[in-house]
Amino acid sequence: MEGGIHKAESTEFRDLLYLTSKQPFVLRLAFSAGIGGLLFGYDTGVISGALLYIRDDFEQVEKSTVLQETIVSMAVAGAIFGAGAGGWMNDRFGRRPSILIADILFLAGSIVMAFAPAPPVIIVGRVLVGLGVGMASMTSPLYISEASPARIRGALVNGTWRWMLGVAGVPALLQFVLMLALPESPRWLYRKDRKREAEEIMRKVYPPEEVEEEIEALRASVEADMAQERSLGGAGLAGTLRKAFGSVVVRRGLTAGVLCQVAQQFVGINTVMYYSPTIVQLAGFASNSTALALSLVTSGLNAAGSVVSMFFVDKAGRRRLMLLSLTGVVACLGMLSGVFFAVDSHSPDVSLAGTALFGANGTCPEFDLATVAGVEWTCAQCIKAPSECGFCADTDKLLPGACLRTSDALRRACRAGRREWYTRGCPSSFGWLALVALGAYIVSYSPGMGSVPWLINSEVYPLRFRGVCGGIAAVANWTSNLLVTQTFLSLTQTLGTAGTFLLFGGVSAMAFLLIFLLVPETKGLQFEEVEQMLGSKDYKAWKKFNSKA
Repeated sequence: MEGGIHKAESTEFRDLLYLTSKQPFVLRLAFSAGIGGLLFGYDTGVISGALLYIRDDFEQVEKSTVLQETIVSMAVAGAIFGAGAGGWMNDRFGRRPSILIADILFLAGSIVMAFAPAPPVIIVGRVLVGLGVGMASMTSPLYISEASPARIRGALVNGTWRWMLGVAGVPALLQFVLMLALPESPRWLYRKDRKREAEEIMRKVYPPEEVEEEIEALRASVEADMAQERSLGGAGLAGTLRKAFGSVVVRRGLTAGVLCQVAQQFVGINTVMYYSPTIVQLAGFASNSTALALSLVTSGLNAAGSVVSMFFVDKAGRRRLMLLSLTGVVACLGMLSGVFFAVDSHSPDVSLAGTALFGANGTCPEFDLATVAGVEWTCAQCIKAPSECGFCADTDKLLPGACLRTSDALRRACRAGRREWYTRGCPSSFGWLALVALGAYIVSYSPGMGSVPWLINSEVYPLRFRGVCGGIAAVANWTSNLLVTQTFLSLTQTLGTAGTFLLFGGVSAMAFLLIFLLVPETKGLQFEEVEQMLGSKDYKAWKKFNSKA
């Protein structure tokens, strides 16, 4: 299996059930290390909901879009450095110590956030969590792949806000305890000339009739890897990069790999995953609990889409699945843009009499000026006022409401009359369409652009450069993620929600064109055939490769 693409076929899952029943150590190993994959997914989901309540607790967060974006995105910033440091730590100290350190960082960050007295302390906690997430995101799959049998490897690998953030430490603590009882990766031990330890671990993983053959395969694979590394001349990272970029195969592979990773983020997925409750509020659902509950649909659909991808990626092909995915993404982003344009265009009017009920000192200053000038206002204008005003809807939400200053006292007074308080979006009869479009967007994104870019990056690099090229692509992914999450709320204020989703739709259309032109199909090809394809003189990414030609 060292030289080919492993396919997750139905026999693999039967082998998984059979082997784990005979060798339960394998299941224990995969479960313990696999918890690392939950860390980032949980953090992504929980911060989207926790942000709603953090805004309520801290007035400076409610009033600063940049501060909200920073709280969300600093985990991604930490992950960039965590992923970079994780590569060095994996080779220097081993996979198991790296996972343990990642768990300590994640647990420490969760505790800091749970007891944070102020927004800057929350940000410190987010950075610590990000460092742990970045380290675990690359180490856990590596540990599982190196310590598990090849034929089942694919199945194994593939206030209110205070407890939401604090409980994030539970999986990290659980993994830390479980990992203390597990050994190091046998592949890493063999490379460090600790062969006896490696063989003892493999005897726990493989059935007796297979273990000698697997030990010999490991020996041959490690020796081949080390021989290829020696061929690089021992020039260190700088020398490796020079040789890598001097190869047309690597340049073409890296173009495809980095493009897929950047496109994965620039289509706007993490605006939906990080800010889905906020987007739901922008669509006209004011209640925090309602927005959070409705946003959980996106998380469920994302998980379901990942499962769908496992069954179709080897049938439809990587390239075709991404292009189909992007087609759906562009259509759904266009629909979201249209929905939010309709929400803004049909928002309820502001009632002068209804506003006066809250007293002269409660009226939004800009609305006072508009009234003097004889200009009528709507909810959309009210919530966009420079002095940060809120809209108190009528009990019939589509009827005219009040435009008021933003304050805790006025918000409570509004809600006391069983009325909804809006600062992010306006009451609308179109809100349900936004939920449909969000769900369709996730269904389109997850099976293709959600998972295939990672698969592409495991297939398009020559073995001797796979580590450094994979690292470059991973950093490109995290950096793109940071850029998108740090700017989304600011974009919605500058361009409007409709304009922001239209922008992402345009970027997605450009990604479709670039992937069509620059990303080849690798379905069914051995690694050697992929290298041959990328190095051919008449290489065209959109042309089907014939290895016998």
